[in-house]
Amino acid sequence: MKNDPVVAIAGVTGAVGAEFIATMDRRGFRVGKLKALSSARSAGKSIDFRGRRIVIEELTEHSFDGVDVALFSAGGGISRKFVPVAVKAGAVVVDNSSAFRMDPDVPLVIPEINAYRIGEHRGIIANPNCAAITALVPLWPIHRVNRIKRVIISTYQAASGAGAAAMEELVESTRASLNQEAYRQKVLPHPCAFNLFNHNTAIDPATGYNEEETKVIQETRKIFEDQRIAVGVTCVRVPVLRAHCAAITFECENPITEAEVREILSGAPGVRIVDDRVKNYFPMPIDASGQDDVLVGRIRGDLSDPTGHSISIFVSADQLLKGAALNAIQIAELLPQRIMA
Repeated sequence: MKNDPVVAIAGVTGAVGAEFIATMDRRGFRVGKLKALSSARSAGKSIDFRGRRIVIEELTEHSFDGVDVALFSAGGGISRKFVPVAVKAGAVVVDNSSAFRMDPDVPLVIPEINAYRIGEHRGIIANPNCAAITALVPLWPIHRVNRIKRVIISTYQAASGAGAAAMEELVESTRASLNQEAYRQKVLPHPCAFNLFNHNTAIDPATGYNEEETKVIQETRKIFEDQRIAVGVTCVRVPVLRAHCAAITFECENPITEAEVREILSGAPGVRIVDDRVKNYFPMPIDASGQDDVLVGRIRGDLSDPTGHSISIFVSADQLLKGAALNAIQIAELLPQRIMA
């Protein structure tokens, strides 16, 4: 890996693509040359990066010649088609889609949890699902101390998880609703203004779980390297722009107290405790938006479990940052270290 790598971003015009650019700049990620890639309809437009105007190129079979690192956030179909092309050209790919996450030969990485897996890549490293990242960053340090054997998660997922167009639809439909005007949604399956609904992925008719929920279950087990962990999850779309929340109750193998959880999380990387009972102030999307950390609060014993093995928490994280772009950039930052190790 070069000190000043050639970096390509596939899907640069999307919501996560824009955050790739902003996050690299904010964190001082070293870039010798940036290739901005998108669909044909965006080719010829330009973006600004560190005082330079970068012309957007159409994503093609020849886009990755000379590229060292390729960041993908263009959807699973595009990833399945072009990620192997990028790898064949010599690039290391960090892919934000679900296309390769459950491939046993592809590391699924949250740097705060399993950064050591980066060095095992064969050209592709998968970025986990945003809801999984939001939940697992604070659960992992607890799991290391006192194994979590069961976890129940209810998510409250922002429009950003469905892309920039969904965010715009939330804004426009809210404006229309406030003005008592008719609005016909085009991106999300149900009205998103002043409403919430089951996550907009397909339902498995056999289990009743949607695809988002299945992803969280499978990815939790892969990242934690624990196929025994029992995971129940309900994923819901809510009228929030860009920060996911989750209500989580977990059961540990051994008894655990609220004080122990606070102590563990107080020093955990990527976690910030926001838990003020006196002021009734806990993690909120408005505070998580634009922040790198996962906010954790409502830390309390689960009164439904008299054995003292269970704790409930509430968390919030920026879906476009830690749930997507930031996590990918953190992986890319570790590539030179892991390759040379």
